[in-house]
Amino acid sequence: MTKAVIDIGTNTLLLLIVDEQIQPLVDLCRFGRLGKGLDASGKLAPESIAKSLDICREYRRVMDEHGVTRLSIIGTQALREATNAAEFVGPAERVLGGSIEIIAGMREAELAATAVARTLPDLATSRYVVVDVGGGSTELISVDGGRVLSAVSVPIGAVRLTERHLRHDPPSSDELASLEADIDRHLAPLDLPTGAPIVGTAGTATTMAAAKLSLARYDPNAVTGLRMSPTDIATQYARLASATVAARRDMPGITAERADVIAAGVAIYVRVMHRVSAPVFVACDRGIRWGVAYEQAAPNKAADE
Repeated sequence: MTKAVIDIGTNTLLLLIVDEQIQPLVDLCRFGRLGKGLDASGKLAPESIAKSLDICREYRRVMDEHGVTRLSIIGTQALREATNAAEFVGPAERVLGGSIEIIAGMREAELAATAVARTLPDLATSRYVVVDVGGGSTELISVDGGRVLSAVSVPIGAVRLTERHLRHDPPSSDELASLEADIDRHLAPLDLPTGAPIVGTAGTATTMAAAKLSLARYDPNAVTGLRMSPTDIATQYARLASATVAARRDMPGITAERADVIAAGVAIYVRVMHRVSAPVFVACDRGIRWGVAYEQAAPNKAADE
């Protein structure tokens, strides 16, 4: 049985196709930017809907080529929040041939935690915090010995914060100060462990790792498990925040589609690591799409044992 998971986010649409052994056959990322302008308008922009529907058509063709027999589609912050989400959801469901489940932030957090636990089993006995920075929200999950102690979703993300604070290219010092203060306000009330490693999933985290490795071509295996110090993260943020969008596009490891929002995304990791006095950042390529795939495989695995 060939299974597919589509993750429809604020910035990207992701397609994962796996075989019965949960080995990846296809793992695609396309940038629909559904959350463009959402923070200010509360609505999905018509051009973002059109672009994302084009991506859905591409993904339907890819799934047909691979004989997908089971499809799961999840939507996150942009579809949770937009007052006109139905203008995308209905057409997208018809194109893809499946129902879109718009998941709550807590569910998103659970899936991220599942993906990390299965991908990085060496952390099984450790205490750590999974941080999933998306385009419109960030999930923070505290894990100890494989047990989830707490999980929270906060409405800050790379696209949202860029649009809210960073209006100049490169950003001004006042804009960066406003960005960082906004992040700190959202983190302040959270109950997070001190001194725990941060495990980063989703596009901002993997882009940070790819930039650290200066990858000309993205390699999920090279990225997953990569460790970076707080100084590494702070240095990368300073470099990105002081560069123009055009200059960021020329940096190895930074995809052109993320160049305009990556500084705000990295800022979230900088402030989270400062907030918890994290000793290290660990990158994990496998995010919530993988959490869905692992969950679906669990009953089959149990039946085989």
